Amino acid sequence: MDRRKSLKVMVLGTVSSGFLLQACETDNKKTVLKKASATPAKKHPGLMKEEVKHLEEVNAYTFFTPHEMQTITILGDIIIPKDEVSGSASDAKVPDFIEFIVKDKPEHQVPMRGGLKWLDMECLARYQKPFTECDQKQQMEMVDDIAWPKKAKPEVMQGVSFFNLMRNLTATGFYTTAIGVKDIGYIGNTPNQWNGVPEDVLKQHNLAYTEKELKECISF
Repeated sequence: MDRRKSLKVMVLGTVSSGFLLQACETDNKKTVLKKASATPAKKHPGLMKEEVKHLEEVNAYTFFTPHEMQTITILGDIIIPKDEVSGSASDAKVPDFIEFIVKDKPEHQVPMRGGLKWLDMECLARYQKPFTECDQKQQMEMVDDIAWPKKAKPEVMQGVSFFNLMRNLTATGFYTTAIGVKDIGYIGNTPNQWNGVPEDVLKQHNLAYTEKELKECISF
């Protein structure tokens, strides 16, 4: 399947847009709105001191274990692999983004940790080794079983739910980085050149530029 096209649609659509907006919120949003100082913190321009405090609290500890981060990295690169257009999810530091998000949005912690544990247990049952130690063929077999909700068997629905979350986090993290934005082809607001109203449109309305207008205004 063309994962990049599908993920671009998902990120640019309403579901991921909503998720992205949620990811930018803080649990103490109402408190921040009521008590925020008008002076931003010097270390983080644009952020209020309460927001800086929350950011420092989030960054003060590590949630995922090294083994969990290794699993997340492999899964992320399966979801968004490196290609001729851009780098992979790990090249865009998506694992770091996911580490941040689960601390900023604690409701993701149990689903993510539980899903990673389920994945290892399922691989141990199938291949007698955890996901990170499986070969590429085995990893893809496992992912294919949980990546297609409508085709998935009932006994792997926990894995499907986990992979849906993993895919959403990976796509959101990737397509909000410089690598991801370049992959989409978005160039933002850029200066351009306007050569005047097209000739066929002018003729349609029986209009024409004067020699003076052409000389002074249409100079490209």
